[in-house]
Amino acid sequence: MTALLVLLSAWPPAAAQPVRIKDISDVEGVRDNQLVGYGLVVGLAGTGDRLRTAIFTRQTLIGMLERLGVNTRDNETRLETKNVAAVMVTANLPAFSRPGSRIDIAVSALGDATNLQGGTLLVTPLLGADGEVYAVAQGAVATGAIAARGAAASVQRGVPTSARIASGAIVERELPYALAGRNILRLALRNPDLTTARRIAAAVNRATGSSLATATDPRTVALDLNGRDPVATLAGIEQLRVEPDQVARVVIEEASGTIVMGANVRVSTVAIAQGNLTIRITETPQVSQPGPLSGGQTAVVPRTNVEVDDQAERRMGLLAGGVTLQELVRGLNALGVGPRDLISILQAVKAAGALQAEMELR
Repeated sequence: MTALLVLLSAWPPAAAQPVRIKDISDVEGVRDNQLVGYGLVVGLAGTGDRLRTAIFTRQTLIGMLERLGVNTRDNETRLETKNVAAVMVTANLPAFSRPGSRIDIAVSALGDATNLQGGTLLVTPLLGADGEVYAVAQGAVATGAIAARGAAASVQRGVPTSARIASGAIVERELPYALAGRNILRLALRNPDLTTARRIAAAVNRATGSSLATATDPRTVALDLNGRDPVATLAGIEQLRVEPDQVARVVIEEASGTIVMGANVRVSTVAIAQGNLTIRITETPQVSQPGPLSGGQTAVVPRTNVEVDDQAERRMGLLAGGVTLQELVRGLNALGVGPRDLISILQAVKAAGALQAEMELR
């Protein structure tokens, strides 16, 4: 397993830069809504569902043709087309979307279709969690994938059974949400932190010259508008800059070998020694050829080479208490530790109680 260590503090530490409030928080209630629908993609080059096994595709195709005035019930068994695929269509309905505006959609094969490239999605209603239709999707799908197959080899890049349609759905109904007339608004922090919430409230109060903002919990900052225009007030607040704080955290994703450590990670006094015993055995057999007229026989003579690497040149390293992330990595590199072993070392340091940070395993 190859590990990738993401070091945002590989360079000498610098002061944290302030960011806009709009980049670290959202207005409570102003959000996207998820839509989903079921439809058919037609026009595929023989890469669609097999109607013998995809019963739902067959039933949907028959129902669609009947609505268009084509009777297929009498010849249902003769439906053998491979140019149709049943798909699920998903989309996000942005806040304040008005009827007639367009949104992007994602199309995913539901049956045994192998490629959606070149197909066309037929009219598909998109429903919300309440079962009401909020948008209607239709259009030519684009997978962005490449798939080619021959008699003895095949190549594939991307996922040809998943596609997108840019501006592929038209909004038919809006979700009403009015900012005007509201006296209380709440800012929801994307990364909950009590220090950051208090800094946001302090920045807003300084800018407005009043006690307009109050940090009610690590995730929420309440705004008491008291008759102010909500749109104008939010437009001014979202441009204010604050310095966000963060919890000291180490995130390890063992599946891909990725390690991400925050700048606030600290390590108490700890000694680290790392080494592995490696034994490499190489077989290089040689052919022994007898001389002419010697009467001997050709034979294969084994040749074995054994190498032992106990990494004896590595030494135990001592990290003083309170070292920073940069010093920790520099010390591990001094031991000659490869990225593959960093995950094990960090877990051992945490088990020893020397890693002053949260560790999150994924």
